[in-house]
Amino acid sequence: MNNQFFSKKQSVHAKNGVVATSEGLAAQAGLEILKKGGNAIDAAVATAACLTVVEPTSNGIGSDCFAIVYFKDKLYGLNSSGYSSRNISIKKVKERGFDKIPATGIVPITVPGTPKGWASLIEKFGNLSLIEVLTPAIKLAEEGFIISETVGYYFERAIKAYKQRNKGEMFDHFFKVFTKNGESYKAGDLFKSQWHADTLRKIGETNSDAFYKGELSDKIVSFMEKYNGFIDKSDLEEYQNEFVEPISINYKGFDICEIPPNGQGITALMALNLLKEEDFTIKNSETYHKQIEALKIAFSDTLTYVTDPLFMKMNPNYLLSEKYIKLRKKDITDKALNQNPIDYKKSGTVYLATADSEGNMVSFIQSNYMGFGSGIVIDDTGISIQNRGHTFSLDENHHNKLEPRKRTYHTIIPGFIMKDKKAYGPFGVMGGFMQPQGHLQVVMNLFDFNMNPQEALDAPRFRWDKALNVAVENSFDQEIIKDLEEKGHIINLEPRNSGFGRGQIIFKQKEGYIAGTETRCDGHIAYY
Repeated sequence: MNNQFFSKKQSVHAKNGVVATSEGLAAQAGLEILKKGGNAIDAAVATAACLTVVEPTSNGIGSDCFAIVYFKDKLYGLNSSGYSSRNISIKKVKERGFDKIPATGIVPITVPGTPKGWASLIEKFGNLSLIEVLTPAIKLAEEGFIISETVGYYFERAIKAYKQRNKGEMFDHFFKVFTKNGESYKAGDLFKSQWHADTLRKIGETNSDAFYKGELSDKIVSFMEKYNGFIDKSDLEEYQNEFVEPISINYKGFDICEIPPNGQGITALMALNLLKEEDFTIKNSETYHKQIEALKIAFSDTLTYVTDPLFMKMNPNYLLSEKYIKLRKKDITDKALNQNPIDYKKSGTVYLATADSEGNMVSFIQSNYMGFGSGIVIDDTGISIQNRGHTFSLDENHHNKLEPRKRTYHTIIPGFIMKDKKAYGPFGVMGGFMQPQGHLQVVMNLFDFNMNPQEALDAPRFRWDKALNVAVENSFDQEIIKDLEEKGHIINLEPRNSGFGRGQIIFKQKEGYIAGTETRCDGHIAYY
């Protein structure tokens, strides 16, 4: 155990199966599925579906999702992010008076990938049917549950903001579903939604087809036509997700695996690559400084060049190459710098983890983006839709510019660790652009500072925001803060629950598993 930092919460040891996520009822649903004969994949989808019900402040049925699956000794990646409509363009958005993609409303909506993601995982890997694994979520939505502390906090914060900015008839059903006659739900309140239950049942009974070319699709298209949206029938009918090969780098003897672009997992790998030859034995100001600078360098390039791989002008493999490391490592100096992207022409919201008694393991993440996402809920369905198009650029020269049928730069990333070609286990840290930063900090806590999973999650985190601005948790050592400021960093102290991510870890042991869960929220581990 690391002698520098001790967690107040202990890691959990399990013999047979584990489900770790941010909300207890969802974790218990996953465990229920494991005990019914489901495997880790069945449990992951059951947990994810429950999270759309019990933690709607972070995700919904209209989310996108990604997964890394270790199944029968092989690693798979799933990209179930949606593309923009065939009908949208920069010109059309600007004609509506926008100089950037708005965060809410009809414009930032792309085709949701989550329902098809659930179906694809169950079809390829599951022991049970989709309707079987969605049943716990359906039951929770029908019978109701008591809202937890963290979800209640985010409910109140979101509803206050949405009342001020989301005006108009198109937002009416959101407030009908997610408020009590206009008043916000809060921790301790009973929440139930027959709309959610009915929609999940239709998705389960049709293997997600109802969402893309059936009754639910018809309701989505009708809503879009009524409010002058871009998504049409063909956008939904023709949508396909894809299984992809995870990308990885070796860090201190462990293969750190991520989903390739359009996700930002490559950012974490790039930053770790810049630090992998360093010898970090103590978490001092020099450690944090180099972590911050490495992340700034990685972000400068990924925020410039990463988009849908079908549209990328740079080969993403270059960003993980030794040539790139050599070129960029010299940009880490003893001072805080504004890092700029390279010239490529000259150079070449909820997270969960599951494991079962057979050694199968899943790293899964799904999100609307920015809380409730677009603020749009399709009438009479409970389908809260993401706003992933918000990250598109309206600059015609930007690599991630808005184009028809294009997947945007995506913030949600599941992580997985391998060692000697065997599964070590899934890990993840949710939270927008905090995610690759959380991945880097957790990985280094584990393998540079010898922390166990719970310690690695509980250790104080930083978050680079922009330019020289870095937020740190208010538990940070004051001497370290002073040293970082002397190096030129602009440090802002913030509470632990204000944007430093929420993570989960499950690792394989010689006998069973060891797991850690997030203490910055209502993190929960269900196991047997």
